[in-house]
Amino acid sequence: MTIMGTSMQETAAAADAADAAAAEAGIEIRILSRVGDFAQVTALFRSIWTAAGDRAPVNVETLRALSKAGSYVGGAFDGDELVGACFGFFAAPERRALHSHIAGVSTRMRGRNVGFALKVHQRSWALEHGLDEISWTFDPLISRNAYFNLVKLAATPTGYLRNFYGQMSDALNGADDTDRMLVTWYLHDPAVSAACRGSAPTATTTGPAETLLDGEDDAAPVVRATSARLVRVSLPRDIESLRRTDPELATRWRLAVRETLGDLMDEGAHVLSFDRSGAYTIDRGEVQ
Repeated sequence: MTIMGTSMQETAAAADAADAAAAEAGIEIRILSRVGDFAQVTALFRSIWTAAGDRAPVNVETLRALSKAGSYVGGAFDGDELVGACFGFFAAPERRALHSHIAGVSTRMRGRNVGFALKVHQRSWALEHGLDEISWTFDPLISRNAYFNLVKLAATPTGYLRNFYGQMSDALNGADDTDRMLVTWYLHDPAVSAACRGSAPTATTTGPAETLLDGEDDAAPVVRATSARLVRVSLPRDIESLRRTDPELATRWRLAVRETLGDLMDEGAHVLSFDRSGAYTIDRGEVQ
């Protein structure tokens, strides 16, 4: 799916999309290069991921080094206030790729598409630097993140990573394993270009999907026997709340998603879509 090389027309179109997304969100996005900017990023991330007094998920020195090395460190500003940030680092040279490590938006600005604007800006920057793809990970049990990444951004699921970061024990992850879905943004893909212009792709399937995993109102997960090629894996309504109120049930859900979605992806199945009801649709291929 990777197309080598970026035309001036494509670069200009990506820049226009980034400008439009920032204007729609009512923010300004710029590349950060000063120590004071990096201190604001660490403070913002600390407020999102940690309890008072805990360390931020990145420090000023690391951001300074990434910036000096030419990697992406971007910030979204509402006036003089930093309200969102995103950073990533280059993959091996032959990959022509960026790994986007952390992106976060302040609680006050959620719902205003700041995160979307940051990603569209990151794509524009990557194309200007001759890159073909951006990868990142997200928690596959958080519905809003799955919808944002797979539908709004049209990223392609490329792997399921079990306990990827080990125990993090922060305000968002709790004490559970840190399973992650790896996605890749193929920057030249017309679906990605359209998504960055605000046109989310329409999911297409080859027929009805049968339920493989479901639950009701955050009840215990239920894995159902099915030989269907197209299957649905549903998520709990609010895994983040479950991690605080019922960590044992949250772990049962993580294991159930790992043993369905994760195992299927390991076997070569393709995630086709994610819908607003909170379910992945997966093509298992020819079921043996």
